[in-house]
Amino acid sequence: MKSYPSEIAADPSGFVVLADYVPHIVQEIRYHSTYNFIGERIDGYEEPVALLTKEAARALKSVSNELIVQGYRMKVFDAYRPVSAVKQFILWGIEDQDIRMKPYFYPDLEKQELFDKGYIAKRSSHSRGSTVDLTLLDMRTGKEVDMGSPFDLFSEASHPDYRGVTEEQYDNRMILRRVMLRNGFEPFDCEWWHFTLKDEPYPDTYFEFPVSSEYLRK
Repeated sequence: MKSYPSEIAADPSGFVVLADYVPHIVQEIRYHSTYNFIGERIDGYEEPVALLTKEAARALKSVSNELIVQGYRMKVFDAYRPVSAVKQFILWGIEDQDIRMKPYFYPDLEKQELFDKGYIAKRSSHSRGSTVDLTLLDMRTGKEVDMGSPFDLFSEASHPDYRGVTEEQYDNRMILRRVMLRNGFEPFDCEWWHFTLKDEPYPDTYFEFPVSSEYLRK
C-alpha cells in the first residue's frame, strides 16, 4: 500500500461550510450514509455537510449563479474527504471480503479493478479540499437531471465522454461540464460528476480533520 505524503495537515482554517457560501445547494452526502459502495458510514464523516476550501466555495457560488439562471440547482454528493476515509477505502479494497454493494455500484468489476482503473484513488484530490462531486437538480420538477448513470457507478457508462447514453443525457452532462469549466474547475475522465478547482490553494497538502461544521467553528 502506498503511504501518504508527509504534507498532511489538520488545520481547517482555510475551509468553509459550502452552504454558507451557496445557500441554494442541495446536499446528499453519501459517505455519511450507508448507501455507498462500501455500505456503511465512512470514517471521518461526522455530519452530512459539504466542506471545501474558501477558494473552491467562491468558485461554486459563481457556478450556482449561472445554473439558477438556467433553471438548475447544484446537488452535492461529496466535497472535502478526510485522509482517514480514503484509507478506509483502500483497506476495504484489499482486506474486506464484503461485496454486498457490488450490484449497485460496481456490477461489472471486481473490487481491485476499482483502483486499477482509477475509480478509487489511493491518494484522493478530495482530501486537498477543492474537489467536489455534484449533479444538477431541475428546479421545475425538483428531481435530479438524468445523466445516464448514477453517482458512484464505477463503469465506463460514467465516463463523461461515453456515447452509449441518449443525446439528452449526454447534453445534460455537457451542461454541467461547461459551467464548471467556465468557473475554473477541471473534469475527471472517469466520472462525469467529479471536478477539481484548477488553481486549488493546497495542491500538495492532504487534510485529516472530521467532516463537521462544528469542528470548523471551534
